[in-house]
Amino acid sequence: MKEKRNLSGVYVRFKNPDGIMENRCFEDLPKDNQDVFLKDKDIEFMKRLVYILSDTLNDIGDQFELYG
Repeated sequence: MKEKRNLSGVYVRFKNPDGIMENRCFEDLPKDNQDVFLKDKDIEFMKRLVYILSDTLNDIGDQFELYG
């Protein structure tokens, strides 16, 4: 299971392995749950999600002066 980091602020309802519903950031969801969440989303939703995630990456890079 991925570590919960809560970086993007894009929260999704998620049923954890104990069967308890919780809020979890999209990037912290297991891949299977990401697929289920994205299944019926339209292109505009996908674009907004990509923009939010790219802004998050840039913010992290700025904070820690990271370069590839």
